[in-house]
Amino acid sequence: MRILITNDDGLNAEQLLPLIRWCQKLGEVTAFVPKVEQSGKSHSFEIRKLFEAKQVELEPGVTVWSVDSTPADCVRLAVLGLGLQFDLVVSGVNRGLNLGRDIMYSGTVGAASEAVNLGIKAIALSTPPEAYDRATAHLDTVWDFFQTHDLLSRNDIYNVNIPAEPIGIRITRQGGPYYSDDFPHIGNDLYRPTGKPIWEDSHDDTLDTDATFHGYITVTPLTIDRTNWEVFRKLEGLNR
Repeated sequence: MRILITNDDGLNAEQLLPLIRWCQKLGEVTAFVPKVEQSGKSHSFEIRKLFEAKQVELEPGVTVWSVDSTPADCVRLAVLGLGLQFDLVVSGVNRGLNLGRDIMYSGTVGAASEAVNLGIKAIALSTPPEAYDRATAHLDTVWDFFQTHDLLSRNDIYNVNIPAEPIGIRITRQGGPYYSDDFPHIGNDLYRPTGKPIWEDSHDDTLDTDATFHGYITVTPLTIDRTNWEVFRKLEGLNR
């Protein structure tokens, strides 16, 4: 298996090297990662601005590129720019959960979505900051679940969140908003985005938000198709 690793926490992310070493158990690993942190960049990419990309030494036997752009551009450069081919893109492990509607902001999920847009299966991995240093310890469990249930043949992209002390694994759907921001004015026409959690427990473990905070590793099948199929089917008869 040919695996491309990327993230949105950047080249210096503490879990990049452990993830590379874990993925080496599955096949041939290449990494294209942002030069600096790109959290919250979603699916953005450059269309005019030049950006630097160069190989760096990180792990013997593994080709690693530092890309001074977004996570989506890391995938685009590897596949469209250099013509490399992959069977799977693993994005993460993100330092911070990517849950509910907030996944639309995630550079981690954005990179995975770009992979699927280019015809490659993808898994986005996230964990809370307090569990960041031990997230890869649970990847054997996650991968065994994927293999046992043949998940990658059933869907192209999954969003996986790993809590601090997992008690099991659940297939889930997107929950509602998890995080929001205040924008206090700090003077001199400057405003500071200040994040705050807004999740409220609805005690529904079919939701990624609730299940993750209840201690489950959540595996959410996603799609990059933004069509509202229910409405489309109701309205397609209006065509003339």
